[in-house]
Amino acid sequence: MKKLCLLGLFVSLASHQVLAATTPPPLENKDAFISNLIGQMTLEEKIGQLRLISIGPEMPRELIRKEIAAGNIGGTFNSITRPENRPMQDAAMRSRLKIPMFFAYDVIHGHRTIFPIPLALASSWDMDAIGLSGRIAAKEAAADSLDITFAPMVDISRDPRWGRTSEGFGEDTYLVSRIAGVMVKAFQGSGANAADSIMASVKHFALYGAVEGGRDYNVVDMSPVKMYQDYLPPYRAAIDAGAGGVMVALNSINGVPATANTWLMNDLLRKEWGFKGLAVSDHGAIFELIKHGVAADGREAAKLAIKAGIHMSMNDTLYGKELPGLLKSGDIQQSDIDNAVRAVLDAKYDMGLFKDPYLRIGKAEDDPVDTYADSRLHRAEARDVARRSLVLLKNQNDTLPLKKGAKIALVGPLAKAPIDMMGSWAAAGKPAQSVTLFDGMNNALSDKSTLIYARGANITSDKKVLDYLNFLNFDAPEVVDDPRPANVLIDEAVKAAKDADVVVAAVGESRGMSHESSSRTDLNIPENQRELIRALKATGKPLVLVLMNGRPLTILEEKEQADAILETWFSGTEGGNAIADVLFGDYNPSGKLPITIPRSVGQIPTYYNHLTIGRPFTPGKPGNYTSQYFDDTTGPLYPFGYGLSYTQFSLSDMALSSTTLNKTGKLDASVTVKNTGKRDGETVVQLYIQDVAGSMIRPIKELKNFQKVMLKAGEQKVVHFSISEDDLKFYNTQLKYAAEPGKFNVQIGLDSEDVTQQSFELL
Repeated sequence: MKKLCLLGLFVSLASHQVLAATTPPPLENKDAFISNLIGQMTLEEKIGQLRLISIGPEMPRELIRKEIAAGNIGGTFNSITRPENRPMQDAAMRSRLKIPMFFAYDVIHGHRTIFPIPLALASSWDMDAIGLSGRIAAKEAAADSLDITFAPMVDISRDPRWGRTSEGFGEDTYLVSRIAGVMVKAFQGSGANAADSIMASVKHFALYGAVEGGRDYNVVDMSPVKMYQDYLPPYRAAIDAGAGGVMVALNSINGVPATANTWLMNDLLRKEWGFKGLAVSDHGAIFELIKHGVAADGREAAKLAIKAGIHMSMNDTLYGKELPGLLKSGDIQQSDIDNAVRAVLDAKYDMGLFKDPYLRIGKAEDDPVDTYADSRLHRAEARDVARRSLVLLKNQNDTLPLKKGAKIALVGPLAKAPIDMMGSWAAAGKPAQSVTLFDGMNNALSDKSTLIYARGANITSDKKVLDYLNFLNFDAPEVVDDPRPANVLIDEAVKAAKDADVVVAAVGESRGMSHESSSRTDLNIPENQRELIRALKATGKPLVLVLMNGRPLTILEEKEQADAILETWFSGTEGGNAIADVLFGDYNPSGKLPITIPRSVGQIPTYYNHLTIGRPFTPGKPGNYTSQYFDDTTGPLYPFGYGLSYTQFSLSDMALSSTTLNKTGKLDASVTVKNTGKRDGETVVQLYIQDVAGSMIRPIKELKNFQKVMLKAGEQKVVHFSISEDDLKFYNTQLKYAAEPGKFNVQIGLDSEDVTQQSFELL
């Protein structure tokens, strides 16, 4: 009897051990759950998780669903509705291990409601407004079943010839870094696992905005100090804010493409910065290692990318084809694949997809009746954010705001341009839902007869440019010309101008002129539009230029011709209403430039915080043997941080709490800002610091803080800035991040040039 009892005990214990060995870890234990899942996966299933597939002709939906069910795809991009994505997630749930899919998209400045382009968002200098745009974009994208966005784009751009200048937040490291953190937190909300949040994947890592000549996909050759000091901090800020992913850049860095750059991806990103998230190649970038000349064939390209730590191959052709053979031959290790798989599964876990694969897809019965319904848009918020982003560059003789009783001629090829109003990377936005400038001005006027419209010109008279802009638009051309001769269009506009009290000309670029692969050698407004402006000027009527563009344009001639200039960039779904709000004075403009506007393309680069030099040019003094252009005025047309208002602001002299600063202490710099005009308004008070003498050359000034201040007419306020040693640190020649004792100049102003200055010493 004893033997039977003991035998029963042994059987019971053995059964318990077998059960324990086969029972998966609880979902709440992330590391154990993922490790257990990886342990069950075949090599084919592992490699499948590393493939990010583009929806398109080369991979039709039926084939994608079949591949997903076989465990051969980890995620897709460019499918943007619940009915599109639900069948693919269903296929994933039919796969052997039921690993969920994720669905990605380029949600850059809005999803269905399109907010101003990022360069315009930065012009607001309003972190609350920028954050609101990101939060709404995330909610709309999540409601359409999206899990991750390839944004924010935080590449520093100091060469406006680069078409993707429109997609970033400007030239300044501090401002872009602030916005990077705000956008990541807005996208991810309370967490990337929330049903109304999406994971942020910061791009393009790294230095993409510094391509030589502003030519897209070109090389980047840069000193380590410049990288660390000027170009890398925005990516770091996004990662410190919790970005779950990075998209790796297409460019090379000092001779090594980012997609094969082990220093960039492992030494810097992972070891130095501690990044533990998902690294995704840009579209086709792994294959392009062959064209870069660092890989002889697809096999070597796949090897370089996986060894560098590129987890997912976007639009994959090589990981699926080459990794099995590379592993078999010993050219890569199992750990290379497993580390990448773990990153993908970790990201899906962090998105909440293992807990609920249908977290953002929902049930079919809950799908919106009309995915594209206007009721799904956030128009009021888009209008408010857009008007905060507009920058008043000139307002001679108070030409603006316009009087609603005046007779107004609205001319220009961008006055009725719904698709251009949205700008590049307009996600799921619909042109039919965007408000044009004509619409917005009409909405603002009770007497519609006071608005006279004439097109005046086409976007460009250069057929080569027109063909280029329409090349990728298979369904219908994006830029449609008025077929009438140019002189007929201009004559019609001149007639309208002569019949009006004031002329508003909507001129600039089509959105395709400020886009990926749309680099320019000439930053002028297209010549046929310039001819229109000259003809309008000749009428003698007050002339207001409404600029629409995705980069700074060289508008030296136009500045002299116009009585007022409003920089609107591309303002999004509610752009027309927002611009009209400012034109008619229903909103007082408060935007400031996040990027310098040069006088000519020959000045580029002309960013404000350039390094000091031994022979600087001093305005008003002879230029001989100083750093200048002898054939033109040295200096920008409009400086970084510049922007006017319908009221005026004054700054008092600066007060410093001390003329010395200890390494552990703080110093207070303050000014009194006063609204000296007759209207309530906002302005941006900007703090700059100059390190007067360091161990290496330092910039003439650097933005270190700012505050946006609303003041009623006649009101004044003391604005305080706290300065600590951290504000004085920089990367020295040994890449040590530290401050050096010595003299520092503090500057406070309403733009980067017009400042008041005091000095202190760091002990």
